[in-house]
Amino acid sequence: MEQADVIIVGAGHGGAQAAIALRQNGFEGRILVIGREPEIPYERPPLSKEYLARDKTFDRICIRPAQFWEDKAVEMKLGAEVVSLDPAAHTVKLGDGSEIGYGKLIWATGGDARRLSCMGADLKGVHAVRTKEDADRLMAELDAGAKRAVVVGGGYIGLEAAAVLTKFDVSVTLLEALPRVLARVAGEALSEFYQAEHRAHGVDLRTGAAMDCIEGDGTKATGVKMQDGSVIPADIVIVGIGIIPCVGPLLAAGASGGNGVDVDELCRTSLPDVYAIGDCAAHANDFADGAVIRLESVQNANDMATTVAKCICGTEAPYKATPWFWSNQYDLRLQTVGLSTGHDNAVLRGDPATRSFSVVYLKNGKVIALDCVNMVKDYVQGKKLVEARAQIAPEQLADASVPLKEMLA
Repeated sequence: MEQADVIIVGAGHGGAQAAIALRQNGFEGRILVIGREPEIPYERPPLSKEYLARDKTFDRICIRPAQFWEDKAVEMKLGAEVVSLDPAAHTVKLGDGSEIGYGKLIWATGGDARRLSCMGADLKGVHAVRTKEDADRLMAELDAGAKRAVVVGGGYIGLEAAAVLTKFDVSVTLLEALPRVLARVAGEALSEFYQAEHRAHGVDLRTGAAMDCIEGDGTKATGVKMQDGSVIPADIVIVGIGIIPCVGPLLAAGASGGNGVDVDELCRTSLPDVYAIGDCAAHANDFADGAVIRLESVQNANDMATTVAKCICGTEAPYKATPWFWSNQYDLRLQTVGLSTGHDNAVLRGDPATRSFSVVYLKNGKVIALDCVNMVKDYVQGKKLVEARAQIAPEQLADASVPLKEMLA
């Protein structure tokens, strides 16, 4: 049977970084990366931003050129899927029935785009933006003349896609079921700002919007029917309602988990010699007061990958990284540090009308997160406040004339 010292399942950010970090930490054994997609590892955030907007070609979003992986002796088995594993035998089984043995296994599969469950969800013209294939299919429809788009979901993927579509003279309607966009990840001030920005750019943005189903002509989507009976005509429908972590084979093999797979501070699952990293890894996070969460971010995937690589190479360095995220919409760059979930106060720093401001989130008087719009200094300096759980008076934080670094004693 074929054998690898380390098998990495998943060729996204986490999987790629795990391979890189193993070599950086002196690992000399055989590394095999197994990925479902046919492409070498590439960056996913640009799929709903620069790649969809045609600002970057695929070669510019590859994490490393093909030659890099060859030079580092990192083998790629692409277009292949692990469907099961035998933790006792230390083997994985692929969709074609073949089996490969491993010494250590790193599960870095991320998640699949959550699909609508309503009638018409499977019609042509209904898109996710999770893979290169998704983005290419969507771009092909735009090239073919699609001019009316409905975006379902007011999270970052939906908002970013809506922003890009306006560049192509597409009529965009965005539907968010909750009372405001970004409701799960940001405070009201940020939500209101982005709602106003999208409307100013011509997006028909509707909150509290309850859809019923997707209508079609038998094969292709033609519109979105709302619960009030009205129909929004559509040539394309983009669905951005989150992901479902790809952990089925791990759970079937007996790994602890549910919404993702549970890992400890070294990203070890409950299965021997099996680690999990990135979007699919449920972990106790210090920035969430120790709550077990999944973090869907490049930062989390990369930092967990480094933790695992060091562990395999003999150095135990528990995962303690500060969470950070970003989003590009129009000419706005949003940078977030920390986790605002559970905040009891949100301090506005600067004037949103200038399109350059920050929101500082507090919990029990301590700084837990910042959302910074076109405010790089606040983002950089605010990170230290978050890490220190700094206790600063709200009126002091609100004074944008005073740099945040001067507030840290």
